[in-house]
Amino acid sequence: MTALVYVILYAGILGFLAGTLARAISYARQPLHLRWELYPVPHEEPERVRHGGSYFETSDWWTRPLRFNRLTELKFTLEEMLLLKGLWQFNRKLWYRSFPFHFGLYLIAGALAALVVAALVAPPLASLAAVLGKLGAALAIAGALGLLWRRLRDPNLKNYTVPGDVFNLAFFLAAFSLLGAGLLTRPGGAPGALEITRGLVRFDTSLQIPGLVAAGLILSSLLVIYIPMTHMAHYVAKYFTYHAIRWDDLPAAHAAELQKKFAEYLTYRPHWSAPHIASGGSKTWAEIATTNPFEGAKR
Repeated sequence: MTALVYVILYAGILGFLAGTLARAISYARQPLHLRWELYPVPHEEPERVRHGGSYFETSDWWTRPLRFNRLTELKFTLEEMLLLKGLWQFNRKLWYRSFPFHFGLYLIAGALAALVVAALVAPPLASLAAVLGKLGAALAIAGALGLLWRRLRDPNLKNYTVPGDVFNLAFFLAAFSLLGAGLLTRPGGAPGALEITRGLVRFDTSLQIPGLVAAGLILSSLLVIYIPMTHMAHYVAKYFTYHAIRWDDLPAAHAAELQKKFAEYLTYRPHWSAPHIASGGSKTWAEIATTNPFEGAKR
């Protein structure tokens, strides 16, 4: 039984990493998205960010080298990722439910990292891992319950809620509750989180993992494999949404690769039926873009 639990745990880790990598590659290979070009953009100089300006304010900007402030961009990214700053500003009611859930997940991830280090070289870190794990699980469960309740009860979310949304939150609740219950109610002398982590690292099959804990570990492993396969992979998509859509204001004149992609896209033959396009797959984007759609309408 213990060996099976270890195998499933390793499969969960590898499945999560592979799924995340596959998602990132898929997003990176997508065609260029329509830029938002809404300012301020965080990688502008701080004085421009303050008044919502951009490098377009500089005379002859196309002849000057571009400078990006990566420190300001990193600060914005961390605030959005860790604190859900945008949600706090624009949907405070949802933030009170979403922030505990997400921050709880971060604490659980920190607890797992501390457990691995404790199992390998620094046993005292196990105490920190225990605190982070318990607090993270409590926040994640409370947040998931709050989000689930709002999904089910808020009429404003009715059109945006599908069975998969409910299932995802229920999956988190079941996995965390089962594992937490197993660790808290395990018999005296039964291995805890540190011993199980050490056994996993060493593949020590002599360790006797209690049944409820084993069930919680298996369900949690299935959860982490499942996450990258769903829209919960927004932890990957968000990077591309910001860097490739909201913040991408690189001039084509400064990017040979960008020019190459534009040239390729202009050869595509859209099959849209919209009258203002009037292509039917016979015209390229270049031909459509250089044709006045009103000329045909006048005849």
